[in-house]
Amino acid sequence: MKKIRPPQLALRLEAETPDDAERWCDGATLAYLGGSLHLQLDTDRKTAGLEANVLHLPLPPEATPRQIRDAAGAWLRREAQRLLGTAIARHAARLGIAAPRLTLSFAARGSWVEAEPGCLRCNWRLIEQNEKIIEQTLARAITHLPATPAATQDLFGAFA
Repeated sequence: MKKIRPPQLALRLEAETPDDAERWCDGATLAYLGGSLHLQLDTDRKTAGLEANVLHLPLPPEATPRQIRDAAGAWLRREAQRLLGTAIARHAARLGIAAPRLTLSFAARGSWVEAEPGCLRCNWRLIEQNEKIIEQTLARAITHLPATPAATQDLFGAFA
């Protein structure tokens, strides 16, 4: 007896994996801050840089999809570290608390932000969302940060 798959599962199983050569090539697009960036290979550049909505990568036209993916991913992760770190510092200052340390997560599943004492672990792909979502997500996470052991000790030490 042949088992029948639910139609949703069949669609997921039969969906084709995007071709790396099409996804990671000169002119391809990437999600960034709720919009998209176009990749442009540019041998005149020494470092990757963003101008308008074009991400210039210092790669030759014959770069492999893997080289393009690695260069674009490295730039996106640096941007995530910079932009998320700035937003975290701004929200912490508004609340009058020390800015928690930022670590980037590369998990395929899970929440955008996980709060730990003195640290926010943010999925680096949060950088793909629009700025309003990023700000709301980080503001909510900062307000729900667990107390750090040092801060708790200082608080109780004040009453001793």
